[in-house]
Amino acid sequence: MLGIKDEFLEGAIEKVGKIYSEMPDFEEMSKNLGYIKKVVRLEEDRFATTLAQGMEVLTREIESAKAAKKAELGGEICFKLYDTFGFPLELTEEILQENNLVADKKGFEKSMEEQRNRARAARAANERLDVPDLLNVDTEHLTRDENCTSSKVFAMWKEGKLVEELHDGENAGIILDCTPFYAEGGGQVGDEGYFISELGKIRVSNAKKLPDGTIYHEAYVEEGQIKVGDVVEIKIDAEKKLSSARNHTATHLLQAALKKVVGSQVNQAGSLVTPERLRFDFSNFEPVTPQQLADVEEMVNDEILKAFDVEIREMPIAEAKKLGAMALFGEKYGEIVRVVSVEDFSCELCGGSHVKNVGQIGRFKIVSEGGIAAGIRRIEAITGRAAILDAKKQNELINSLSTLLKVVRAEDLPAQVEKMVAEDKNMRKKLEEVEKIREQAEAQKLLVGVEEIGAFKYLKGVVQAKNPDELRKIADFLIERLENGVIVLAAINDGKVSLIVKADKKSVAAGVHAGKIVKEIAKLVGGGGGGRPDMAQAGGKNPDGIPKMFDAAKKILSEI
Repeated sequence: MLGIKDEFLEGAIEKVGKIYSEMPDFEEMSKNLGYIKKVVRLEEDRFATTLAQGMEVLTREIESAKAAKKAELGGEICFKLYDTFGFPLELTEEILQENNLVADKKGFEKSMEEQRNRARAARAANERLDVPDLLNVDTEHLTRDENCTSSKVFAMWKEGKLVEELHDGENAGIILDCTPFYAEGGGQVGDEGYFISELGKIRVSNAKKLPDGTIYHEAYVEEGQIKVGDVVEIKIDAEKKLSSARNHTATHLLQAALKKVVGSQVNQAGSLVTPERLRFDFSNFEPVTPQQLADVEEMVNDEILKAFDVEIREMPIAEAKKLGAMALFGEKYGEIVRVVSVEDFSCELCGGSHVKNVGQIGRFKIVSEGGIAAGIRRIEAITGRAAILDAKKQNELINSLSTLLKVVRAEDLPAQVEKMVAEDKNMRKKLEEVEKIREQAEAQKLLVGVEEIGAFKYLKGVVQAKNPDELRKIADFLIERLENGVIVLAAINDGKVSLIVKADKKSVAAGVHAGKIVKEIAKLVGGGGGGRPDMAQAGGKNPDGIPKMFDAAKKILSEI
């Protein structure tokens, strides 16, 4: 394997750890030396595995190129090695040079450009609304107030151009003088709701921020029209807003619980908070075990039952750090930050929506956990009404199973299922024994039809076999009972022919080659195949040719 020697790795990390342990800013790193060693090894092993897989692909492609007498390896293959297996083009070129081949650089660049274009197209598809140039628009007086219930339309645009009015059926961006909408950020989607004007009804599907902090609303005119300067009544979807708040606060509790159960190395690597569910990406180089997930879920629900208030404060970032508030790596924070904390359990820098009391979350349920990238795991979970409905569905499922399996108490279900699994296993074993007896009985019937063709004992027949494997078992049984024997069997299923030729050691030594026989006779049933001297299988689509096939095999034997 390519990589670092264990003793070198140990020594290097120990030395670095000793140096960092004497530096206050790297205290956390020195505490996690064991985990760092583990991560380095896992990364080395993972890269080595990927490299080995890439080498297998490259070796096959080199062999194919040589067989086709090509001097160049296609650009698409070179790009696949780069994109999928991490092979720099220079590495591929070096290996090709050793095999007297060159890389198709133009084809590589073409594939690279095609990928860039796909990425641009994907980004363009995600841009639902082009924002016009607002540099000359004075937005300093615009405000956000959670208690705002009406406001004046400040600006509107569609298709990237400012407009004075919008009509029924048009998508647009709308800025209000004052808005209560939470704008998308920190992984949380923006609020939804409606603007109601004197002449129109406008549905808001999201709220976002411009680079200068101005909040705009992605909107669709459902009825009537709206103009710049119109006063609108604001109706936020309160249920969805509360659901998002539940999921966001639960995300904070989830991260704190993961650190306590899985380890301090867990750090947020991304998140998504919607009214329907939460998604939390975090750093960890191993799957979270089922027991750990159960412990995390229980810990979060325990905190919810304590019904602590969620405390939200604004303070200088230095003070927030002293409190131990967690910040997202790579995020930029101002001098004054917003700290969201739940007693001594969770404390994070966050600008999102949250419940006032963790008891409002109701219930927390993890629905999935899995890896999404090297060293990055993802947990998806639900809260509130969604978690309650999930519990209801689970209960209905248990009740249905109890009725189906005639179990009075739900807690008796596991024992009943175990009993059924054991019975099924026993029944399958008995059926296999019966099937074996049937196959042997059918094979025994064929033995009376053995013919002597020169020095060989020849046995042919059409048998009942569901698949090639069953056909092989019957042939194995028969060949053991013939000396200097050759067997040709066929089975018909769904109008198709399965064929096998089997020869014992003596007949092979005398010149019989099952593979060559099957290659010739399979043509007579409209198929083809091949194999070893002692055993060969084939398939065909013409059952009417079976008699001729048996005669052809007999003729081949007579000529040996």
